[in-house]
Amino acid sequence: MQSINDIKKIAVLGAGTMGPGIAQIFAIGGYAVSLWSRREETRETAKQTLYSSLQTFAEEDLIAKDKVDEIYARVTFTGVVEEAVSGADFIMETIVENKDAKTDIYAQIDQFAKADAIIASNTSALNVFELIPTGRLGQAVIAHWYAPPQLIPLVEVVKSEEAPEGYAEITVELLEKCGKTAVRMKKFIRGYIANRLQMCLNQEVFYLLDNGYCTPEDIDKAAKASFVPRAVVLGICKRADFGGLDMTANNYKNKSYTMPPEVDMPTTLQEHIDKGELGLKTGKGLYDYTGIDKKELLGKRDKQLFEVFKLAQKFMDDPV
Repeated sequence: MQSINDIKKIAVLGAGTMGPGIAQIFAIGGYAVSLWSRREETRETAKQTLYSSLQTFAEEDLIAKDKVDEIYARVTFTGVVEEAVSGADFIMETIVENKDAKTDIYAQIDQFAKADAIIASNTSALNVFELIPTGRLGQAVIAHWYAPPQLIPLVEVVKSEEAPEGYAEITVELLEKCGKTAVRMKKFIRGYIANRLQMCLNQEVFYLLDNGYCTPEDIDKAAKASFVPRAVVLGICKRADFGGLDMTANNYKNKSYTMPPEVDMPTTLQEHIDKGELGLKTGKGLYDYTGIDKKELLGKRDKQLFEVFKLAQKFMDDPV
């Protein structure tokens, strides 16, 4: 593969949480997309999810209303891996985070995919470069999306050590062509950038909750009224520059902050898990969603995310 112009067909493997949104973005970008799932029920749900999301994009003026059916028609659905990856120039794997499942799907990709196809994984926690057949490592990259993938701009990209720079560059170019904000990492590390930052925040969040310093509502209010909106303008590293690196250095010297002790599992989190309170999907989590229409709430979330990321894009296009 020489350039992005060689990419005509894209295969998305996995039609559950991430697959439909990823397929949507590639289809909006003008590509023919084959979306695979072994389960017919999952494929049928994906069809409904994809079409509904395209209609929402039209309502938000992100695509023309008369283009919804045309874009939707670019996506085909299949339960056969060979059919999905045959002739595909770019393969996006989005299946469950399970080593055996991923090893199996990569074996099938190796058997049926074109010799020069770029093989990308959306893995969040696994080092898939240890699972991909050795002969395919020269074409392997990770393109890590965030949920919901059709709304969150970020995709973190990192290539295998064996892959040429050009494959990572083509991946970034492809994502940017489809409207994503692609961040090219220099080398692989579990958790990438955003997830590692979120895990640090989670560690502090549950320390505050476990020790009774504040409530979940207090934490969210503090975050939304301070560093979260500021980060839309300054990010994290530039915020340090604007505040002065000497001040940041003094915080280290003066021990202004000490990390909470490491724990196997935060007490507050374990208590919710033991009660089966897993968040919105069960009706309770750190918040109580009893009696709330989940579909309506998710729709409201999406509307607000559209507004936030439209503003964020405006600032990213004209940074301070």
